[in-house]
Amino acid sequence: MFWPMFAVAMGFLGLAVLGVLAVRVFVEAQRLGRQVGDSARRINQAAEDLERASTGVARAVDSL
Repeated sequence: MFWPMFAVAMGFLGLAVLGVLAVRVFVEAQRLGRQVGDSARRINQAAEDLERASTGVARAVDSL
């Protein structure tokens, strides 16, 4: 009788461990998503700055 109860207890313990790991993966995936979003915004801002700067340079070259 001991071994079946032990096996059931180990099964529940295994499910609990998997649940904790699933929560950790979910939290880290959300954090990664936020970092990717922030990086995309920074890249877009840099692209806009570069476009503005290149427009100014093009005007300066045209006036020569």
